[in-house]
Amino acid sequence: MSKAIVLLSGGLDSCVALHVAQHDGHEVSALSFDYGQRHSKELECARRIAARAKVADHNIVSLNLAQWGGSSLTDMSREVADGDINSHEIPQTYVPARNMVFLSVAASLAEAKGAEHIYIGVSQVDYSGYVDCRKVFIDAMQKAINLGTVMGAEGGRPITIHAPFENMTKADEIRLGMKLGVDFSLTWSCYRGGERPCGTCDSCLLRAKAFEEAGFEDPALKL
Repeated sequence: MSKAIVLLSGGLDSCVALHVAQHDGHEVSALSFDYGQRHSKELECARRIAARAKVADHNIVSLNLAQWGGSSLTDMSREVADGDINSHEIPQTYVPARNMVFLSVAASLAEAKGAEHIYIGVSQVDYSGYVDCRKVFIDAMQKAINLGTVMGAEGGRPITIHAPFENMTKADEIRLGMKLGVDFSLTWSCYRGGERPCGTCDSCLLRAKAFEEAGFEDPALKL
């Protein structure tokens, strides 16, 4: 069976991405990060999702990106602002080069395990303005990974980055997740990380809009 690394944050997108990878027939190794984010809710969800999906292994890597901040998700002196999903400005929740860092670590894990596939749940259709969710970035990272790994550069076994929702709306992603049997009650999206989702940050607003457009109730709100 072919092997895949899935970036698993514990959020909606990464959870569906994990199920897509398994549906594609891969043995999945999940990869999560404790990167100095302002709460641990997503990581707790990632552990539950990985356990429920019975992945081959779940790797949690510590990277203290809070050392230099640059985002309201890693700088505790800054408040997470209420969201505006119609804004065209880069939100203050953008973590500098986060997906670049995560994909680089995923490439190292992939090469160590002999995995030729990496899955990441980004979209350039319904997203918060993050530049590291765009296809042009994903394509560039795949090229860099295959120039910088023995598997890709010398071994004739290039690593493919799969972004299955790249051109999908989040509503279509939820519909796909429902078909694949995803339990969305296990996922967490809120940037603020309270007992219940705040309902007003960018991530909460995008999630609510997507579930409404998909025609489903968000089971995470019933807990």
